[in-house]
This record gives sequence, C-alpha cells and structure tokens, in this order.
Amino acid sequence: MTDFDLNATIARLFVYPIKSCAGVELPEVLLTETGLEFDRAWMVVGADGEFVSQRELPRMALIRPQMKQMEMVLRAPGMLALHIAFDRVEKPVRVKVWRDEVAAYDMGDIAAQWFSDFLSEPSKPQALRLVRFDPEHKRLSNMTWTQGVEAQNQFADGFPLLVASQKSLDELNEKLVAAGHMAVGMERFRPNIVLAGIEAQDEDRVETMHIATAEGGARIAPAKPCTRCPIPDIDPATAISTPEVSDMLRAYRANAWVDGAITFGMNCIVLDGIEHLLKVGQPVGANYRFE
Repeated sequence: MTDFDLNATIARLFVYPIKSCAGVELPEVLLTETGLEFDRAWMVVGADGEFVSQRELPRMALIRPQMKQMEMVLRAPGMLALHIAFDRVEKPVRVKVWRDEVAAYDMGDIAAQWFSDFLSEPSKPQALRLVRFDPEHKRLSNMTWTQGVEAQNQFADGFPLLVASQKSLDELNEKLVAAGHMAVGMERFRPNIVLAGIEAQDEDRVETMHIATAEGGARIAPAKPCTRCPIPDIDPATAISTPEVSDMLRAYRANAWVDGAITFGMNCIVLDGIEHLLKVGQPVGANYRFE
C-alpha cells in the first residue's frame, strides 16, 4: 500500500461489549455494518429505560467483560462472575440512548440484580437492567456528518467506529508528564482501532482509510472528530476521576471543526468490508483531506 499519502498499521483493536464498561482488546475482530462485532451490543439502563454511563456511575469502568465462544463473562470487584449467553435474550423492550429510542431485549432479572448490586451506592440503591440491541432495529448516524451515507450503530454514542493514533496519545502523555502528571493509557479514550506509523492527529486529516484485509480490503471513512466528555478523566483501573486529562486536552485540542469543542480521535463509518476480519498488523492507507 504505497500509493497513499499516509501508510499506517493497525496496532490495537478494542471492542466495548457493554456501553461504558471496560473494553476487550483483541488480536482480530469481524467488521460488521454496525462497527466491530459485539461492540456496544449491550447497555445498562435505569428504571426509566434511559442509558447510564461512567458519567454518572464511574464504577462501570471496573466491569470487565471476557468474550468466550458462546458467552460473555462479566467480572467486577467483590462480585461472582456473571455469564451472558450470546444466544439468549428475554422480553423485548424500548430503551433510550441519547435522543434515540430503540428496540432492545431485556437480559433478565439475574443480570439486572448483578448490575444493580455492583453499581448502587449504599445510600442510593438503583434498579438497573441490562439490555441487548435488537439487530432488526436500524439506528443511523447523523447523516449530516456521514454525507448522506446510512451508517448503522448499535448502542455507540453516534458512529460505528472510533479511530485514534498511538502518536496522538504519545503527544498527550508528553504534555502530561512535562506538567508533572502521570501518563495515561489509550483505554481512557475507548477507541476501536489504534493506528501506528502516522503522526499525532493525522487521523483528523485524512479521507477514506483503506485496510488491507485477507478478503480484499475494507474501507472506513472519517465522519466527525470525537468530542470529549469527562470519561477520559476516569482511571479505568480504579474508577477514580481527576481532571488533568481534560485540562491538558483543553489547552491544545479545541477543534474549530466542531465549534471549538475538545476532540481526540475520529468517529468513522463503514463503507466496504462487511464480514471482513480486521487484524493487528494489517496495513492502512489514506490520503490527506483537502477542503
């Protein structure tokens, strides 16, 4: 792949099976019409059907999924493991993620009790439910940003994929360490695809990314810079939030493309390559975007 302005490789791949819980790093993963297989396929909701996240419940960061052949196993400090079969759902429900009301399936009382027990504070018990996205439901990204392409999502905030470069994280960590803070891991930014071999923020500057897969090549298109909420301030190992990451990003990552919001990484959509296998080490080529 030498006919591109930039040539990168896939350095890391992550899926986040349950929205706002810990991610799973994989050596390879299937690309689907909604992003990476199993990414944001499940979500935790309150009694009103509205999604909850680390913004309100930072301990969600401590819930760690493990993907096995037929099931997902969830572990959290002080809790017995919870086994979620891939082929089992219970009653259909309607739930809300941001402004979208979508069809989903409730995962039953045992899962609900597990999440309620772990995430509730003693003085503030919560009735939480685990739900799974209904694959028959069509939830689309904002077509203003996708240039009219119908890009499907499950429970992701708004787009099927998030791409970031290792150099972008290295740049942030250099600034954090110079200011007397600890370096942070990529896990805080929750990307699906991490690219190596390009410069910091190059993911912001390119057109369609071409991934050399064994099946002939996948294409993903950058759609919108990823605006950042306080979740990157939460240490995924402890669920403790401190402000230095957001404070540092605010100093140099205000993005005029999104009205001065703080951004890190690029939201992307899938153009070609559904059912292709993405693997760590695959080449990725792209040309600069000129406007």
